[in-house]
Amino acid sequence: MMPRIHPLAPALALIVALAGSETLAQQAPDLPQASPRAAVKQRVGVTDFAVDYASPAVKGREIWGGLVPYGELWRTGANAATTLEASRDFVFAGKPVPAGIYALYTIPTKGDWTVILNTNAEASGTQGYEEKNDVARVTVKPAAAPPRERLAFLFSDTTDDSTRLDLEWAELRLSVPIEVDTAKHATGNIDEVLAEAWRPHFASARWLLENDGDLDQALDYVDTSIAVKATWWNNWVRAQILAKQGKTTDAVAAAEHAQTLGKGDRVFEGFFKDTVAKAIADWKKDS
Repeated sequence: MMPRIHPLAPALALIVALAGSETLAQQAPDLPQASPRAAVKQRVGVTDFAVDYASPAVKGREIWGGLVPYGELWRTGANAATTLEASRDFVFAGKPVPAGIYALYTIPTKGDWTVILNTNAEASGTQGYEEKNDVARVTVKPAAAPPRERLAFLFSDTTDDSTRLDLEWAELRLSVPIEVDTAKHATGNIDEVLAEAWRPHFASARWLLENDGDLDQALDYVDTSIAVKATWWNNWVRAQILAKQGKTTDAVAAAEHAQTLGKGDRVFEGFFKDTVAKAIADWKKDS
């Protein structure tokens, strides 16, 4: 007679097997990787650069022309493609490049190397590489360097306007010049901040208005805000301060200016247009 198999036996067996696999996974030791991940960062003026890569070792092998063939596209590291990220526009060995993150490839030769920045930063090594996605292709001559067991990227000779991205491995150094227009970026930062300098005084005036604060001080704050940049926001707050002081004629003028500045503004048109119009009508009755 055949032994009877419990109907839940297959499911129980699967649960036991999965539990065993999970236990093994939990017990897997943390071991050194053949090509561990590495990263290096550098700020140049106000521009941030970062390189993310995997760092293979020499391990007694012939690297150039051996492990890394000449004349072939190389991921410039191991595993996934090496990436270079820049927070602002920059110049890569004479080639203008927009801010962004790029896969960094090279084509090594016995003489000059080709260094490539490609927009497909998610590439798995060289798989998926297409030349049409290159944003920069430059030629760089490598130089001899002290022996280095593991591949490394370094930033060197950094100033406010430039740096060099160096690749070192085995007995070779490849150095790519990078430049940034720090004066232009810094000036842009100044202009951007100053263009919004109306906000602190506006916010202070509105707080005093809404919390029964000193109205003369609030008016002084909002006038300073308007002197920096007149917006419907600060003119509307000015109108309310004047109205609260009983200066309804001046309040109407400020509110009507706010209406003019608010035309086409999504926030004004959607949330404040009717409120301002009603306030103007009410204040005209009182003036």
